[in-house]
Amino acid sequence: MSNKIDEIIEKIKVLEDELNEELHKKADKFYYTIENNKVKFEKRVIEEGRSKLIGSMAYLASFPFGAILTIPFIWGMIIPAILIDISVTIYQWICFPIYKIPRVKRSDYVIIDRYNLFYLDKVEKINCLYCEYFNGVIGYVREIAGRTEQYWCPIKHAKPLRDKHSRYDRFFDYGDYDRYHEELKSLRADFKDCEKE
Repeated sequence: MSNKIDEIIEKIKVLEDELNEELHKKADKFYYTIENNKVKFEKRVIEEGRSKLIGSMAYLASFPFGAILTIPFIWGMIIPAILIDISVTIYQWICFPIYKIPRVKRSDYVIIDRYNLFYLDKVEKINCLYCEYFNGVIGYVREIAGRTEQYWCPIKHAKPLRDKHSRYDRFFDYGDYDRYHEELKSLRADFKDCEKE
């Protein structure tokens, strides 16, 4: 990689760290702490939030009728999500040790915690449970796929990607056959940053 690209990547990492720090400050604003991996809100905040609940029927009535008809299509997608979740988990448990790739920790991606929010009615909680599971699985699968791609085909695309996975910036530039042939073996083994996780 060129020095300029390395500099930009480093700046992005610094900004991501800064963003995470700012997001953690939000906890103070919304009066919660995390103790033993559980979120704890102040009692007065819970009481105030619960007083604003509108109820499941009123929540559902707020949507156009056509949106209600899409519910079976949305929920039907849970089956492929569960299947891919199971499939990629088995895949990485079998293949990653052979490739010497550190396994992806599923709990870093599939985080189920919004069902505990006191200001959501039952339907909203179920919807949140579905979304956090589905999107968590997509992130989990993407990280497994990114690590696999780094091992088997770590070459950037000719066209810029709209959104890149975590491993992509390490890949060889499109058309850089010298680096590809000279450094492929070392890049396939370069997962030190994952081992720290």
